[in-house]
Amino acid sequence: MAQYLLLSLAASASLLAGVCSSALAQQPVQPLPKVGSCPLGYYSSGGYCVPSSGGNTRGAIEKSGAGCPLGFYSSGNYCLSSPSNEREAIQKSGKGCPLGWDSSGSYCVRSR
Repeated sequence: MAQYLLLSLAASASLLAGVCSSALAQQPVQPLPKVGSCPLGYYSSGGYCVPSSGGNTRGAIEKSGAGCPLGFYSSGNYCLSSPSNEREAIQKSGKGCPLGWDSSGSYCVRSR
């Protein structure tokens, strides 16, 4: 009985750790509409900037205004996610951010 309880607790802790880590979403690495030159780690294909296949390309978002959101740095007309960044950002639409997101300049950044 004690072994079953320990195994059950270990499985629950493992499941909880997976749920907690998946709650922190990194910026998706995906094709972006091309605005000027492509950011570092992306190449031009048609009207898009496509992630390179090297495996260490960072997620990016089109730059809105002069700066980038918390956890991102400027690369041309885009903001690239910093290597240690565990957050996702979207461009702000209107004055506020959706529930679960925090304001960061012209962007909304997913809350931790």
